[in-house]
Amino acid sequence: TILIGLKSGDCGGQNRVIKGVYPASPSSWLFVVIAILATMYMRSDPSMGLIAKIQEHLPVSLSLSVQGQTMLSVLVFSTLLWLSLILTLRFCLKLLLSYHRWMFEQHGHISTTTKVWVTLVRLLSGRKPLLYSYQTSLPCLPVPPIKDTLERYLESVRPLLSGPGFQRMTVLAAQFENSLGNRLQRYLKLKALWATNYVSDWWEEYIYLRGRGPIMVNSNYYGMDFLYVTPTPIQAARAGNTITALLLYRRKVNSEQLTPSRVPGTVIPLCAAQCERMFNTTRTPGEETDVLQHWQDSEFVAVYHRGRYFRLWVYKAGRLLSPREIEYQIQRILDDPSPPGPGEDRLGALTAGDRVPWCAVRKQHFSSGVNKRSLDCIERAAFFVTLDDEEQGMMGEDPVGNLDRYAKSLLHGKCYDRWFDKSFSVVVYKNGKNGLNAEHSWADAPTVAHLWEFTLATDAFQLGYTEDGHCKGEVERSLPPPQRLTWDIPVEVQEQVSISLSVAQALADDVDCHVFPFRDFGKGRIKKLKISPDAFIQLALQLAYYRDRKTFCLTYEASMTRLFREGRTETVRSCSNEGCAFVKAVESGEGPEHCRRLFRLAAEKHQNLYRLAMTGSGIDRHLFCLYVVSKYLGVESPFLTEVLSEPWRLSTSQTPVQQLELFDMKNHPDFISLGGGFGPVSKRTPRRTHTHTHTSTQTSTTWGSFGPVSTHTPTQTDTHPFATFPTSYLCSRWQTMATECRTLS
Repeated sequence: TILIGLKSGDCGGQNRVIKGVYPASPSSWLFVVIAILATMYMRSDPSMGLIAKIQEHLPVSLSLSVQGQTMLSVLVFSTLLWLSLILTLRFCLKLLLSYHRWMFEQHGHISTTTKVWVTLVRLLSGRKPLLYSYQTSLPCLPVPPIKDTLERYLESVRPLLSGPGFQRMTVLAAQFENSLGNRLQRYLKLKALWATNYVSDWWEEYIYLRGRGPIMVNSNYYGMDFLYVTPTPIQAARAGNTITALLLYRRKVNSEQLTPSRVPGTVIPLCAAQCERMFNTTRTPGEETDVLQHWQDSEFVAVYHRGRYFRLWVYKAGRLLSPREIEYQIQRILDDPSPPGPGEDRLGALTAGDRVPWCAVRKQHFSSGVNKRSLDCIERAAFFVTLDDEEQGMMGEDPVGNLDRYAKSLLHGKCYDRWFDKSFSVVVYKNGKNGLNAEHSWADAPTVAHLWEFTLATDAFQLGYTEDGHCKGEVERSLPPPQRLTWDIPVEVQEQVSISLSVAQALADDVDCHVFPFRDFGKGRIKKLKISPDAFIQLALQLAYYRDRKTFCLTYEASMTRLFREGRTETVRSCSNEGCAFVKAVESGEGPEHCRRLFRLAAEKHQNLYRLAMTGSGIDRHLFCLYVVSKYLGVESPFLTEVLSEPWRLSTSQTPVQQLELFDMKNHPDFISLGGGFGPVSKRTPRRTHTHTHTSTQTSTTWGSFGPVSTHTPTQTDTHPFATFPTSYLCSRWQTMATECRTLS
């Protein structure tokens, strides 16, 4: 959409025009007009008579001469030609971005077609884009052929089923394809014609927003601070810089000055739609489904400290407060001696418990009066800040145990001192350590990781601190104090708070979490062996699991589909036939050469599965959408029901550092974050999150982290110690397996 008639100085309007004409530029309109006028001056008609036709249909005006009417006709024609060229360029760029064969080509063996394609993409996207410039040029997620999806599904379960079991699933799949499957596929293709993305809206609603259990642990995830460094031990100062950095990022998002994310090492853009609801967003509870509410802007943040809630204005007369001024305001909150009101201190537990009781309480007691005004302050805030009264981090006499407690604190805290409904909550600890907890429905981890990398880097390297650890800048002492939020919490609400807290506390107590930095070797050395670091880690996990359980399991790994418009994630089924063959060869004592060959085959297979998932040819999102269509039509499919009820025994994800240019790893190698992590998918499914970070060229050491999470509670079928392991046990097993894999490589 091209908006005409901008107000002077309207940055948002200017960005809409620049974005609307991309990959062309607004100034190209003037070039087209001048070119047409020049050809007209040369007694040539490039319009082949269209300018004359336009002139004939112009309304007669006594104030316009014949020459003026001709000029107006030229302007109209030039504008129409310019718009046509923009649409043509955009269509060509979309076609180019639909080409994904480059991803399947080996390094050093790039085809001529791909080389030409790269050149054309660079030409069409060479002008500096805004954050959302590529959105209308990104292709839509294609619906894969149902036959291909079923074949890939059967291949993925082959190592997990016995002979009769696999034969049974093969028959179910064939029956589904020949009967109900093709009917459901037609409806799904019909949706893909009008929907921007045929998966994302259903994924957001049915996987996230319709969940009626607690979102704490089950859905929300966390991000961690620097591992070895705390820029300042002063809590208020760390909060001041952190809040400022987050608001600077918001300014970049709002003005679209943030550089669009790309596939690492390429010019291929990724969808930026998830950035739209990053700030000023809250998930509100409903009876059947929750709703994401987003406000255009907010000039304050909500702050929690020792059971009290505050509204902290971060702008004054349109000016963003300096880091020192925000520190000053935060210190006022820390020094405030007032006690919490009745029922106020644990009010946040409502967001940590089941959703239906929270919905009922919200409707009855928070829809009017002082409670509504205070709740609006929290929900409309740019984000939520918790000033924690504990100290966290890898410190003291038990650094490993403290690191685990730090991760658990970020994942769930005390179950009432975070507002889990907010798009994200920042936690600043008493000793200056920080972190964040993010709600999952609005965006996936890479989007929040991008935000957090910018925040940490800006805090440490751009804003900085004085020698005594305070924020830089001046303080305007006339700033009004932070506003204390007031509540009227009746007894029945306090009773529900206690119930929600007990549910959340039981869930939090059941989580076993272990995080550790792995420094023996890392992705730099793995890449020298021409092996994908992700494939390496996945194979080490398969070997560790098999060595403990003497069996294989359905393994989930998250892959992104942001090559497509409004893309989110796809599942990579990491337990492959090739991976199982490698594990069995190692366990049966086969020779190193044979194991090495199988290892490389398994790694290549995993990479191919990952590429298929990224390019829209995954398995699980397609089957999920077919299942949703079947529910809409009111028909049952034994095949889909069984597929979607299969348990994931291992759930994994990776979060590579995206903005290494922000960190000076040569001079400051300790300034690296541990990344983040998720809670366990279920009591049966431990979850592992690994972070690929930077390899220092100076010291030749590699930084990385690995964070398994599981539950303490055993299940009837899971009696082996692996099901109820302390996660530190698996970590030690994984380190051993990783070293063995490196040796074999």
